[in-house]
Parts: sequence; C-alpha cells; structure tokens
Amino acid sequence: MAKSGNGLHVLYGEGDEEVLANQSVSIQKAGHTVTPAVGRKAVEEALRSGKFDLVVLGSSLSRNDRHHLPYMVKKTAPGTRVLVLHADGGRHHEVDDSLESGWKVEDLLAKIAGLAPKTAAAAGAGR
Repeated sequence: MAKSGNGLHVLYGEGDEEVLANQSVSIQKAGHTVTPAVGRKAVEEALRSGKFDLVVLGSSLSRNDRHHLPYMVKKTAPGTRVLVLHADGGRHHEVDDSLESGWKVEDLLAKIAGLAPKTAAAAGAGR
C-alpha cells in the first residue's frame, strides 16, 4: 500500500484483532494508510514485505513483543519511526515515542502526527 496524500504509511501491530480494527479506523480517518498486523509474527512478516514510515506497537501485544520488536524495526528499516503504546514508564533506546497507560485515541493521533517526517509536516503546513 502506498502513502495517501500527506499521511503516513503505518504498520500497526496489536495482539487483539478487535482492538486493532477499532484503532486502525481512527488512524485511517486521520489521513494515514494503515497495514494491520495481529501478533508478533504478522508484524515481522509485514516488516519484511513492505516499507513503512511508522510502526505502532499496540498495548495488546505482549510486553516482550513491545520490547523486542523495536530492534527488528530499526534493523530491517533504519529510517522507520517506532511508537510504543502502554510503555510502562520505560524508554527503550530504539523507540522514537511512547504512550503510557490510560491514553485516548486523540493522544495516539497527536503522537503519530508528531512523528511525521519534517518534509511531510512542512508540506501540510503550506496548504
């Protein structure tokens, strides 16, 4: 899938299919293209087969997955940004940003917008 307009191409991984479906809709409504992935293996497969601006590792993935997958993202695609949800207060050195427990969808969308490459942000500001 290609980027749509000034939106990002987001790989969004969750351990729970229902959570993934609900959050993906919100991200798409914000103008981003979303490739959903249920579970660690699906995230790994998507990373090998596609290019993404941002990888979101959701709160229903295991803590272990949210810790180890950022390494794979940076190794597979060094320029790809990583956002981890429900980070439990820890800041992983391969993670570009995180949200703690209790976040709302508006918080998620603001974090995604903040992780947009500078060129995309500047293009959107010139409208």
